[in-house]
Amino acid sequence: MQRPGKGKTPRRHGQKKTSNTEKDPVGVYCRIRPLGAEDVECCIEMISNSTIQLHPPDGLKANRNGEFKETQYSFKRVFGIKTTQMELFEDVSMPLVEDLIRCKNGLLFTYGVTGSGKTFTMTGYPGEGGLLPRVLDMLFNSIGPLQAKRFVFKPDDKNGMEIQNQVDALLERQKRENQPLPPKTPSSRQKADPEFADMISPEEACKSSSVDEDSCYSVFVSYIEIYNNYIYDLLEDTPYDPIRPKAPQSKILREDQNHNMYVSGCTEVEVKSTEEAFEVFWKGQKKRRIANTQLNRESSRSHSVFTVKLAQAPLDADGDHILQDKNQVNVSQLCLVDLAGSERTSRTRAEGSRLREAGNINQSLMTLRTCIEVLRENQMCGTNKMVPYRDSKVTHLFKNYFDGEGKVRMVVCVNPKADDYEETMLVMRFAEMTQEVEVARPVDRPICVLASGRRHRNQAFKEELSRNLDERGGPIHPDDPTSLTQLMDSLPPLPPCELVDPADDQTLPRLIDVLERRIHIRQMMSEQFKNRVSMLRSMQQDFDSLTATKENYIHEQRAKLDEKDKIMSNQKAEMERLEKKSKMLEYKIDILQKTTNIYEEDKRSLQQELETREQRLQSELGERRRMEQRMQGMVVDTKMKWEKECDRRVNAKQLEMQNKLWVKDEKLKQLKAIVTEGSGGATIDLETPKRPARERDRNAPPQKKRSGSPKATPTALPVHPRHRRSHSAGAGEKWVDHTPASNLDLGTVLQPILPNAIKVSAASEKALSKCHKYMLTHQELASDGEIETRLIKGDVFKTRGGGQCVQFTDIETLRQESATAPGRKRRSGSGDCPAGDINENVIPLSSINVAHGYQKRRKP
Repeated sequence: MQRPGKGKTPRRHGQKKTSNTEKDPVGVYCRIRPLGAEDVECCIEMISNSTIQLHPPDGLKANRNGEFKETQYSFKRVFGIKTTQMELFEDVSMPLVEDLIRCKNGLLFTYGVTGSGKTFTMTGYPGEGGLLPRVLDMLFNSIGPLQAKRFVFKPDDKNGMEIQNQVDALLERQKRENQPLPPKTPSSRQKADPEFADMISPEEACKSSSVDEDSCYSVFVSYIEIYNNYIYDLLEDTPYDPIRPKAPQSKILREDQNHNMYVSGCTEVEVKSTEEAFEVFWKGQKKRRIANTQLNRESSRSHSVFTVKLAQAPLDADGDHILQDKNQVNVSQLCLVDLAGSERTSRTRAEGSRLREAGNINQSLMTLRTCIEVLRENQMCGTNKMVPYRDSKVTHLFKNYFDGEGKVRMVVCVNPKADDYEETMLVMRFAEMTQEVEVARPVDRPICVLASGRRHRNQAFKEELSRNLDERGGPIHPDDPTSLTQLMDSLPPLPPCELVDPADDQTLPRLIDVLERRIHIRQMMSEQFKNRVSMLRSMQQDFDSLTATKENYIHEQRAKLDEKDKIMSNQKAEMERLEKKSKMLEYKIDILQKTTNIYEEDKRSLQQELETREQRLQSELGERRRMEQRMQGMVVDTKMKWEKECDRRVNAKQLEMQNKLWVKDEKLKQLKAIVTEGSGGATIDLETPKRPARERDRNAPPQKKRSGSPKATPTALPVHPRHRRSHSAGAGEKWVDHTPASNLDLGTVLQPILPNAIKVSAASEKALSKCHKYMLTHQELASDGEIETRLIKGDVFKTRGGGQCVQFTDIETLRQESATAPGRKRRSGSGDCPAGDINENVIPLSSINVAHGYQKRRKP
């Protein structure tokens, strides 16, 4: 295959090429395998023909990330357990065969866990042929009578194709027929190879209608496997040595002149029928590596790639031979890939070589997943990350398909049993991600400029020459007596030619006249025949030109129809995408609606609770206001009672002190009288002075006492109540009274008195410059829960820079205590007052404000 060469930088050229073309997403299909036993638990449910749902098994608990919740996955189409192989082929593989005949490449691979039915889907069993034999059957049914002879097309071992003339092809055929067959390697398998007739029934045969009859075709097949990341040719004929058997040699990947990857040295076998192609396939299938594991009796231990390569070249202008021009040869290929299944060694219990095989299989599948992820990120995010195709032989071989060299389709095979749930979920995630990758649509190959219908006209001409034409000028076979008799009868009859008399001068002139007329008739017939031939040729040319015009018109209409089909397919795909998106949005809307309903219910319940709490708060505030009013009344009453009690106690104390002073004065007077009378020789009785009566007795009229000494009138000593001034009340000093606006008015009795003070809510240099003292009123919550007020005082000084500074010198504390607080004891004002009197004067209040003014001083 030769096409116009690309630039020196194929990657950039490829990206630049695909950026201007249309792209199609990778077609991903899902096929569900039937369960082996009825009592096995199923974890997959087919919701529609494009959606499946995974159910976690009963023994698997959901974790906090929601990984094991019920999830849905969408595909281009989902095939259930009752889907036949023919239905799968019509939807998946038939369009790829149509594209193969139209000179477009294709890639079809099966993907899934081990034992999910990938090999059955690709190959099938007798009576249920898979995708591969059906692809071969449809291809040969379509191009069967249009195939070239063997060795007309010859591979050039560089992923290209050459054309040989008829002589070289004949010599090559004779050479191959005379070659001895190589000895076959004995196989340990006892099963007979299945026949193709057993795979597909004649009723299921199908044919393509888009075959170009003016071209010749030839089919080449190759079969390789990728085992432990090495490529082996399954169709290579190696001589068998029973003494020293040789291991198969691995192949390498190369890049052709068009930057397409191919396996160098791979055997390509030319086949001419479906049976022959299937026989070649089964020859390689017997060499493929399979093994028995815990999960699959015949588990594929390698990735197999069966390539169908179709070479086609147009016929010459006469429609008889192939056009000997290498540039007119088009080669397209369809790769059918059966990927080995991913498996967990904990379940298969693989050891030794099986463990190594499983590791390489999982590594190659992980590389495929990584390449798909990078492609998806580059397309969705606009990045230009390098795709790691070279990390695995599988991805390196098929990198051209993802760069826009053909259509890519994947069949995901799943096993619905619950034991494969976790592996199946990983496969579903990979399939979902693969659907988001877009591949550039392959470009149509140029069409030959020669007029179409050349083969049909050549066959018609040969058929016309092979039989006799009618009397309108067709050639007469010399051995046909009927045609000769008809021709002789159309000429004038000859007169009698017997000459009796030598002097007969009438017979010869009559004969000459008849012969001349025959010659004239023959010339006229010849001219008429030439005229008819020229007329037929002109009519044929007109018919050919008309046919070419109609064929060009048909081709244009077909091109337009193809464009319309593409537009319709794009619109259909877009509609499917929008339908999926709408379904997803509807699902999200339902979830959001449910969430909104839940939030609305929570909002209503919270609003009701808020209203209830507001009503409760309003009732509590009203109760508190009523309690405050009641407490204020009780405080006023208690205050008045305590004031009266204090006055009573003060008066009692004053009376007691007056009584004591009076007793002392009386004793002194008696002692003085004794001293004065003793000197005169008289004796005087010392009487103990009696305690004066109480206030009510003093109001009574006084009684006379019998005493010799004059009675002294008791005089009450003056009471000097101790008056304590605060340091705040310095005379002649100006103060800055700094009271923050956040302080609370506690309504205490004792308050600092600053006569010459400037009251501010925030300290300022202007206020400090006019005063000598500074006081800050600070409130804080004490350890017992009561509010404590501190008066922080200091001196104001001027600084050298012209500013003001404050040096704190003293702190006074004002505290409020509860009279009924636990752990506190009431003290009586006097030790003579009994406890009963104190208990009577106590008023049960919740709190009584007692101000201890200036009780404690400490320097800062």
